[in-house]
Amino acid sequence: MSSDAPLFIGVAGNVPGAAALLMPEVAGAKAAELSRISALGLPVPPAFVLPTSLCGPVNEGDHAALAALDRGLHDGVARLEEASGRRLGDSRAPLLVSVRSGAAQSMPGMLDTILDVGLNTRSVRGLIGLTGNPRLAWDSYRRFIRGYAEVVENAPLAPFDECLLRMIKTEGVTREADLDPEALERLAAQYLAIAADAAGRPIPEDPIDQLGAAARAVYRSWESPRAQNYRRLNHLSNLGGTAVAIQAMVFGNAGGRSGAGVAFSRNPASGARELYVDFLFDAQGEDVVAGRRMAGDDKLLAARLPEAARALAQGATRLEREFRDVQDIEFTIEEGRLFFLQARPAKRSPRAALRILVDLVAEGLLDPATARERAARIDAESVRITRFAAPAPPIATAVSAAPGVASGRIAFDSARASALAGAGNPVILVRRETSTDDVAGFAVAAGILTAVGGRTAHAAVVARDLGKVCLVGCRDLSIAAGAASGEIAGHRIAEGDWISLDGESGEISLGQREIIADLPKAELAAIAAWRGREAPVSARGSAPGTS
Repeated sequence: MSSDAPLFIGVAGNVPGAAALLMPEVAGAKAAELSRISALGLPVPPAFVLPTSLCGPVNEGDHAALAALDRGLHDGVARLEEASGRRLGDSRAPLLVSVRSGAAQSMPGMLDTILDVGLNTRSVRGLIGLTGNPRLAWDSYRRFIRGYAEVVENAPLAPFDECLLRMIKTEGVTREADLDPEALERLAAQYLAIAADAAGRPIPEDPIDQLGAAARAVYRSWESPRAQNYRRLNHLSNLGGTAVAIQAMVFGNAGGRSGAGVAFSRNPASGARELYVDFLFDAQGEDVVAGRRMAGDDKLLAARLPEAARALAQGATRLEREFRDVQDIEFTIEEGRLFFLQARPAKRSPRAALRILVDLVAEGLLDPATARERAARIDAESVRITRFAAPAPPIATAVSAAPGVASGRIAFDSARASALAGAGNPVILVRRETSTDDVAGFAVAAGILTAVGGRTAHAAVVARDLGKVCLVGCRDLSIAAGAASGEIAGHRIAEGDWISLDGESGEISLGQREIIADLPKAELAAIAAWRGREAPVSARGSAPGTS
C-alpha cells in the first residue's frame, strides 16, 4: 500500500494491517481515534482518509500529489459504495458524504468541513425516494450549497443569510426549522443562483467534481489565517498538515427523532464527573459547533430519546476508559439510532484540568507518574479560583461556558480587542455569536460574552482551553453588525466601557470590579502527595512542577 493510498474505517474487507496505519501523524488524530472507536464496536459511519502527507504538495499544486488525490477519491468512494449499498450521485439510492479535516493534534473549528457532498438536482430526488422525507432532502441540499459556496468558493455568507430571512418572513414562520419542504426547495434554487453569482460559475452537478473540489478546499484550509493563528498560539508549528476524511453521511436533520450534538465525558469547565451535553433536535453538526443556535442538554435528550441517551452515556464512559482521559465527542442521532462521529481529548479549563487529574488518579484510570507529567503542563496562575471582592447588581445573565470572573473594557471585534489590550487594558470581547475567526481576540481577552451560541461551540471550546471566562447565549444582548456599540437589557454599551462577567453564576454587571484569586489547595495538596511532599503554596501561588 502506498503512503498516499486511502485508509479505511468501518469498511468491510479492510486491508490486513490497515488499522495499524491509522496513526495520528498519517491519518490525523480524528481518523486515528475514530478507528479505535470503531474497533470498540461503537457505531461509526464508514469512512476513508486521505493522509496528511498530501496536504502540503496538494496546496502547492504538485501534479503527482493531485493525481494521488484523484486516485484516492476514486478508490475510496468505490469501497464506501460497496459498504453502504449506495452510489454517489445515484437517482435511487444516493450516497452522500461529509468531507472533514484532521491534523495530528486537535484544532477545533480551525479547519473546514463540508457536509452533504454528492447532492445535485438528480440525487436530491433520489434521497426523497430513498427516505420518503422531502424535507430532509431539500434541507440537506440547501445546506450543501451554502457550505460548498463558503468553503470551496470563498463566497460571502451574508447573501445566503439574507435570502433565508426573506424566506422565513415570506412563509410567515419564526425560524428556519419551521420551513416546509416546498419552501426549502425554493430556497435551494435561490441558493444555487447566489452561489453561481458569487463564484462566477455554477456548483458542479457531477458529485466526483464536487468531492475533488471539497477535498482540495479542506486541505487548503490548513493555510487559513485562523488556522495559522491557532497553531502559533498553541505552539503547533511542528504539525505537517491536515488529513481529509470522507465519511458516509448520517442525518441529524431527519425529523423529531434525530439530531446532532457534542458531549463531554466530564464537565470541561469545572471538572465535575458528569456528562456535559449540547444537543439540537432535527439539526446537523455544524448547527451545534458553529454556535448559531441555543442547544438543549442531556436531560432534554433523555426525556425524548431515552435509549439513545443511555447509549451515549455508556459510550462516553467506555471511551474515557479506553483513552484514559476526558473525551470530547461529536455524535449524530438518525431516527433514534446513535452514531459516533468523533472523539478526542477534551479541551478544558486549567482549573478543570487540575481537578480531573486528581479524580482520574483516585479512580485508577491514570497512574500518578503520568498525572504528574500532565500537571506540569498546567499554567500555575491560570488554576486560581477567582471571585469578585464585593457583590454588584447584575443587569443580565447568560450561560456559563468557562468558569472564573473577569472585568475589562468592551471590544466588539478582535482588532479592537488587540488595540485595547496593547494599550494595557483588560478586555472583554463582546460578540453576537462565537466564531473561530475570533481566535486572535480570544488570546488577548480576559473574557468573552456572546448573544447566541452554546457551551460546546468550537469557539467556546477554544476559549475554555485558553483559560478565558466565557458566557454565551445572553438573550438580552444585541449588537448591530459592524457597530461599536450595543445594548444589554436596555443598558447601552460602547467600546471601551467597563463590564464584568461571572463565569460561576452567569451574571453580567456594568463597571469595573475588584477580583480576588485563591489557590485550589485540595488539588495542589493531592498533587504534592504524589510527589511525597507538601504543596508549595507561595505568595505567587506556583503549582507544583510549574514554577
